[in-house]
Amino acid sequence: MISETSGLAFYKARLVLSDRLIENGWLFIKNGIIHDIGDSEYLPQSVIDEATDLIDVGGQWILPGFIDIHVHGGDGYDVMDGSVKAIQAVAIFHATRGTTGWLPTTLTAPIDDLKNVLTSVSSAATSSCKGAQILGVHLEGPFISPERCGAQNPKYVITPSIDILQQLTEISKGLVKKVTIAPERPYAIEVIHWMKKHGIIASIGHTNATIKQAMLGVSAGARHATHLFNAMRGLHHREAGTVGAMLLSDDVICELIADGNHVTATVMKLVYHLKGRERIIITTDAMSAAGKSDGTYSLGDLDVTVENGLAVLTDSHNLAGSTLTMDAAIRNMVESVNVSLVDAAYMASMVPARELGLGEKKGSIAVGKDADLVIMDEHLHVVATWIGGRQVFKQ
Repeated sequence: MISETSGLAFYKARLVLSDRLIENGWLFIKNGIIHDIGDSEYLPQSVIDEATDLIDVGGQWILPGFIDIHVHGGDGYDVMDGSVKAIQAVAIFHATRGTTGWLPTTLTAPIDDLKNVLTSVSSAATSSCKGAQILGVHLEGPFISPERCGAQNPKYVITPSIDILQQLTEISKGLVKKVTIAPERPYAIEVIHWMKKHGIIASIGHTNATIKQAMLGVSAGARHATHLFNAMRGLHHREAGTVGAMLLSDDVICELIADGNHVTATVMKLVYHLKGRERIIITTDAMSAAGKSDGTYSLGDLDVTVENGLAVLTDSHNLAGSTLTMDAAIRNMVESVNVSLVDAAYMASMVPARELGLGEKKGSIAVGKDADLVIMDEHLHVVATWIGGRQVFKQ
């Protein structure tokens, strides 16, 4: 495994750019940054002379590394375990599935528990780890609706509070980048205004909002929808609900859990038709069972049963996150939703990078951007993952 290199060249590669495919091309990387791109089979002599490592990709795909903004766990570990070890283990696992950047995602829990998790994430973000890079934190709660908790514990739901959110952002050392909130809750609109002012993404989710209430949240500055359709008031012909508001609002970016269970392929086609690639983020909502066999797990302090890869709460049988990984999400979008590989990669990489304010550095294969790359075979299974020009996984 090549761990670090100052000059690295890939050739005989099928490159997935943000606007097209290059069926037979090459990439040259210097000091972790994409330095040049070509559309010929062989490398120019100038690159050969400068590169310290030459890699024949053998006609396999090179895509931009995936950025997953909604991840609770993987490989038996949960972000809510609250340890640096657990967070690093989740990062290492998801890198084996092509994820190069992620937002560790919390659950609705006691505030002291959230503070402990945020402290550990902050430590993990600055430590050395051969895993996906921590790009921030997603707080999924505690400012949600007790009527739409989904797989979260309703006893820890609290009224939205600027003071509490400020405490959490401070203890995270600025890593809180996204907060899921129910806009119909008391003081939610004020909290959304505060988030907009401070550059934090307000994401409407776990909500029983009517279309009017949801639109008030959008007007206040909410611009994301957390796992569209799931744990929110649905679309009805007499009350369009939260889903209707999210689909109608051009400024709202919708998360799609692309496993075919949370949202069917037909409905994902509908969303893609309505929102287009610019307003969809492919995500996993992965929990600790991702990458593991069927069995009994936990999501926060709730018991989860996984059968045939489907995670549900043991007591209520509500969906409890997923066992999805980003490579499988890409395959599902291409094979079941009939989205082009270019657009699937764009929704898994460029849109989340842009929304996190990282679009100039990450999210696509382009000169000047970080060399966060995933090599996939013809069946779109991960062969190798590179972060900043450093190989962190090889099959």
